[in-house]
Amino acid sequence: MLAALDIGSHKNACFIGRVDDDKGAVEILGVGYQASQGVKSGAVIDIELADSAIRQTVHAAENMAAEAMKGYPLRDVVVNVPGNQTKSHNLSISVQIDGQIITDNDISRALVKAQDQIIAPNTELIHTMPVHCRIDGHEGIRDPQGMTGQMMEVDVHIVQSDVGPLQNMANCVECSHLDVNSLCSAAYASGLACLVEDEMDLGCTVIDMGAGVTSFAVFQGGSMIYSDSIPLGGWHITNDIARGLTCPNVDAERLKTLYGSAMVTSSDENELIDVPQLGEVDSHRPNHVPRSLLIGIIQPRLEEILEMVRERLNQNGHGQAVGRRVVFTGGASQLPGVRDLAQMILDKQVRLGRPIRLSGLPDAVSGPAFSTAAGLLTYAASHGHEMPAEIVASVDNGSVFDRFKIWWKENW
Repeated sequence: MLAALDIGSHKNACFIGRVDDDKGAVEILGVGYQASQGVKSGAVIDIELADSAIRQTVHAAENMAAEAMKGYPLRDVVVNVPGNQTKSHNLSISVQIDGQIITDNDISRALVKAQDQIIAPNTELIHTMPVHCRIDGHEGIRDPQGMTGQMMEVDVHIVQSDVGPLQNMANCVECSHLDVNSLCSAAYASGLACLVEDEMDLGCTVIDMGAGVTSFAVFQGGSMIYSDSIPLGGWHITNDIARGLTCPNVDAERLKTLYGSAMVTSSDENELIDVPQLGEVDSHRPNHVPRSLLIGIIQPRLEEILEMVRERLNQNGHGQAVGRRVVFTGGASQLPGVRDLAQMILDKQVRLGRPIRLSGLPDAVSGPAFSTAAGLLTYAASHGHEMPAEIVASVDNGSVFDRFKIWWKENW
């Protein structure tokens, strides 16, 4: 049994699944989703409201999976970490092999050494991933186990987060009588849910446009090599519409969903839409505006978000280094025309992504808005070896004398 909890600014989603031991696939048993409360831009701002929304979300998923769970209550969950709370680091770590056969323990030693170098007070490690290996200078080695050499170098990608926001989120989850079993960054989870193997291998950028945060991650060689975020998302588009058309936020969200688009067409000038006015007593009094006015508010904000993503990728050397493939996902990616606008601004091939690795996923939760929740289950099922605590626990340094020899070789 596995459970994933995606706590977002717009909605919460809980997926309960079961791993098929023979195939390794995850079968969905229960889902629940609920409008989010007490969360803004990925951070908890009201624990009581957030706790109430989480309880309702989890309860709905448990009810759907009740028969399979056979009366056992849900306890452990994997929870997402918003992109604006994470920091991405790449390190190169050297480990002495001295002609011995390389084992999984040698790789774990390199990962622990990387964690020791990057960890700082008031921070929490989220992911530790080996990306590439070199043995005695020979490049391009993905799995060095069973090989021999004198010196092994491991390129390691580490994702960490500040403790404060994570603790607030954990407090909300624990108020619902749940334990946070592991954490996963939102962009990584979306990539695990949406990307096919070739995209991860050849190079691809996944952009998850949520309500309060747009997270993105770069994959190459089968691993995530960089992640970042922009503190803008679908909610900011809704807020722009509410301000620009002077209507309530609820109506602005409805107008965005029904009539919104990322790019203006020639027919939009002639199509009229009815915009409820803020504070107007007579709700039946029509207020018609051209659809082009609505799209004229949406498009500049989308352009700003995409241009900021492009700038971050270029600043970190990933703009052109990982090919011309982009996968767009997240709730705000469903606006018509987003794909065309992204292709124009990013100058890359763009496709829309949705969860592809779970079986039994109901149609209502199979769209891009639920990519993170789906990816959390995939992460819990098959990527436990990337959890920092698991890596530390897996290292066997032998006797005290053996540990001293390892320390001496690696430091002198």
